Amino acid sequence: MIFTEFRFLFFFLIVFSTHWILRENRYRKLWLLLCSYLFYGAWDWRFLSLIWISTVVDYIVGLQLDKTTNGDRRKIWLLVSLGTNLGILGFFKYFNFFVDSAANFLNFLGFSADFTTLNIILPVGISFYTFQTLSYSIDIYYKKMKPVYKLLDFALFVSFFPQLVAGPIVRASTFLPQLEKTRVFSRVRVKSCLLLFLIGFVKKACISDRLSPIVDSFFAAPETYTAGSSWVGVLFYAVQIYCDFSGYTDMAIACAGLLEYELCLNFNFPYLSENITEFWRRWHISLSTWLRDYLYIPLGGNRGGQLMTYRNLMLTMLLGGLWHGAGWNFVIWGGLHGGALIVQREWSKFSAPYRQLSGVMKSMGPPLTFYWVCIAWIFFRATDLEKSMTILQSFVFFNSSGSNELGTHLLGIFIVLAIVHFAAQRNFLGEWWEKTPDWIFAAWYGLAVSVAFWFVAPNYSAFIYFQF
Repeated sequence: MIFTEFRFLFFFLIVFSTHWILRENRYRKLWLLLCSYLFYGAWDWRFLSLIWISTVVDYIVGLQLDKTTNGDRRKIWLLVSLGTNLGILGFFKYFNFFVDSAANFLNFLGFSADFTTLNIILPVGISFYTFQTLSYSIDIYYKKMKPVYKLLDFALFVSFFPQLVAGPIVRASTFLPQLEKTRVFSRVRVKSCLLLFLIGFVKKACISDRLSPIVDSFFAAPETYTAGSSWVGVLFYAVQIYCDFSGYTDMAIACAGLLEYELCLNFNFPYLSENITEFWRRWHISLSTWLRDYLYIPLGGNRGGQLMTYRNLMLTMLLGGLWHGAGWNFVIWGGLHGGALIVQREWSKFSAPYRQLSGVMKSMGPPLTFYWVCIAWIFFRATDLEKSMTILQSFVFFNSSGSNELGTHLLGIFIVLAIVHFAAQRNFLGEWWEKTPDWIFAAWYGLAVSVAFWFVAPNYSAFIYFQF
């Protein structure tokens, strides 16, 4: 069930109406839990068992960690959580990747290796809810929070449908306290939620899905296109993946908000970042903070000197790349970002005493950062390394033997979208809708929805991050 489909809108209308008709908070939570399982089961009901396993295991682990004082036993219980969740994730997402990589490595060394791979279907959203439940067990282990004793509350935390399949990655410490409070409709900012959902819908259905055929045609055969077309293809992919992923997040936050639940901000205009460090504070915020808190800092963070800090930084980004998908292209993508973070830190130290140099680079920061992010996107999107190098040669060095044209006039679309993006970041329109009378807002909203439907792509497509 995709947020931009009519069946989801019908589904959510039933969820929303029943949620607010019910008076008892416990019944509301039970209703949302059943609806969440129905939502996820619509993809493939068999994979509900994986959610149930993670739910039951981490619920028990949390209780045991809280009442166990013995250090060794606490470690064992934490390993149960880590082993169960990472084991499931590793099998479904990385089994074939590691088998193929091992076979290729042995063949490279001269040994004959032909390992059997499995026809494994990747459960949608597995990376997201796995990280959610892991953070719960780890936080309890380090005594940063107390466990939840109500299985219903914990099960709803794991499976809450708005963010279940593509985030944001919700922390138990921020979501579980919300389940203890009775929902009150008067606290819902209905207009803001409706507007945010429409913005996300436009990003996905009217921009991302419209750009998808252009991007797909270019990345399918990049060697046949001109250098100018490579700029169109790469820039359009940068726009596509941002509108696709942030559009999902907008709609998820809006749906949760209409039920009076709050989800964390996941995107904050990342393409306007002045440097790569700021980019990762603005892009997929829930993942970047998760990697910081549960990987980078436990590795040592910046406590062990410069070399150890950079080692930890690179390992974090490499594993962050691998989190996105089982392929060396994702590892390279993470490595490019890790390298950029290291270079940016060194440059900041070098340029700090030179105020004029720092000012020049600050003004050049956003375009240079966006350029590097686009280069990294090439490896993220291309299906193999050969295509990646072909696109890189064309995009960076303007060297291409292809003759097909996407049409450089399409860059005008990119410029228009960039202007709109910049205006939105400056909050050009303010929050006028909150002060508008309900009937005027309803009329305006209906008109905006009607206009948006004119630009909706003819075919629905799954969100890009469903594959991760």
